[in-house]
Amino acid sequence: MTYIHRVRPRYDELDMQQVVHNAHYLAYCDDGCDRWLRTVWAEVGPVDWEVMVKKVTITWSGATRLLDELTIAIEPVRWGTTSFDVRFEGTVDGRSVFSATITYVAVHLAEMEPVRVPDDFRAAAGGPSAA
Repeated sequence: MTYIHRVRPRYDELDMQQVVHNAHYLAYCDDGCDRWLRTVWAEVGPVDWEVMVKKVTITWSGATRLLDELTIAIEPVRWGTTSFDVRFEGTVDGRSVFSATITYVAVHLAEMEPVRVPDDFRAAAGGPSAA
């Protein structure tokens, strides 16, 4: 399952080189993942868990400028018991700008302790059932 998120950078997100400052890419990933999660959760109903970032790797291969439309393809690529990895591929007009992989850990909302990623969420997100 691939979810597409589009971003038009704002002027205040540019750095001295007139390109999007690197820290904003993670904010774009966070916003895109939040929207993807909400579409999946809408299919499974109310949940009592949330995700927290455990690890991020990111590689830049180009620049995004003011007025560019940054397209971010979001896709889960690994499923663990209490965590999963989501891959982000950012492009502008088909040109690669960045790629990132973020590891999310499922946590219970009240205790903020890791919990098993529910099978109904996995299924709705296109992943396998946990063993």
